[in-house]
Amino acid sequence: MKLPMFVTKRSLSRRTFLRGAAGAALALPMLDAMAPALTAATPPKRRLGFVYVPNGVIVEQFVPAKEGDNFEISPILKPLEAYKDKIVVVSGMTRADTAANHAVSSGCWLTGARPKRTDGPDFRIGTSLDQLVAKQIGQDTMFPSIEVATEDFSGLLGACDPGYSCAYMNTLNWASPTTPLPMEINPRVMFERMFGGGSTAEERMTRMSTNRSILDFVASDLKDLQSGLGASDRSRLNDYLENVREIERRIQQAMTQTKIQAEVPAEPVGVPESFEEHVSLMYDLLAVAYQADLTRVFTFMVAREVSQRTYPNLGLTEPHHAISHHSNRPEQIVKHTRLNVYHMQLFARFIQRLHSTPDGDGSLLDHSLIAYGPGMSDGNGHTQGPIPIAIIGGGNGSMRGNRHIKTPQGTTHANVMLSIGQKYDLEMKTFGVSTGTVGL
Repeated sequence: MKLPMFVTKRSLSRRTFLRGAAGAALALPMLDAMAPALTAATPPKRRLGFVYVPNGVIVEQFVPAKEGDNFEISPILKPLEAYKDKIVVVSGMTRADTAANHAVSSGCWLTGARPKRTDGPDFRIGTSLDQLVAKQIGQDTMFPSIEVATEDFSGLLGACDPGYSCAYMNTLNWASPTTPLPMEINPRVMFERMFGGGSTAEERMTRMSTNRSILDFVASDLKDLQSGLGASDRSRLNDYLENVREIERRIQQAMTQTKIQAEVPAEPVGVPESFEEHVSLMYDLLAVAYQADLTRVFTFMVAREVSQRTYPNLGLTEPHHAISHHSNRPEQIVKHTRLNVYHMQLFARFIQRLHSTPDGDGSLLDHSLIAYGPGMSDGNGHTQGPIPIAIIGGGNGSMRGNRHIKTPQGTTHANVMLSIGQKYDLEMKTFGVSTGTVGL
């Protein structure tokens, strides 16, 4: 199928897609050749992301020792040290609900609201911030928002914490107070959603079995496109295509490792056995989605509350949830800190990827804000505070980094979410149980 557009050296539409057989569709990254198609005053696209870690953190190892400018990096934040000038740490907050359990921790995090206590289908909480921002900045993208995770418990019904519906733990995202959104755990499914490749599981498996890259399906149009680009654009496009091909290769490898058969379409396809590879693939897919402007808003639940995952690669054979209940034993606190640092290391690779990816007059990191944190303070006691959050990125020049903001006692976590929302032009004075804003 030929490319339904004209490719010239003068201008290229920002919304160009290369389309090929088998439903393949390849979005393009921002190129210099697209500039003539935009006005000189067009600002870079703003992006927002949320990364959630469960079971609390060792707060003393997460929060910098001193507040104010030019803070000293903390042990858990150490993997982000190279980006300290783009980090704002906010500490001392409490979550929206005082109940000491896991369900309210994940339920409150992006909604800033108190979940209705119920173990039935009449759950209610609040619309999550990501969905409000997506309506503001994501309506002209293929995916107004993307929601991903690594652990799927969506089949669990009833109460997952005493008196609280599983709905509050199965997702972070709510389209309305009564409409939870599913989170995709399968990188293969995410890739197919982003780049096409068959409307059914059988069609996708057929394409996979040919071991052909999506780039093969659009090769002719790619050649035409590249012939009309300058040297800088060709280099940028080649880097982007290499990223797409590498993600494909790793997903294909994951398929082989997990030995998924076509006759079992309900089973996940392409979920790596390695947690590190699973998380890294999800981060890479999100980076490509930003780069190609497929989405401007994402949420990533790195693991689910009460996660029973073990980390033998770290020498941790106890489940995550059990480690978080450290009973103030020094050796267990060390273990939980090690796990917190490991999650941050995986996140730091994603931040490095955004930092190194050109986007208009800067990088993807310059034009994004990524909020990272837990929904509870101390996993041992399920405490509601103090909850920390690290916000990384330039926010299109809207945020000055290298700061630690220690909030006054009683400040709710909803306040920082309200402040983030206002940076994306949400005209709201309150959010959930917020009582004010934080000076991000």
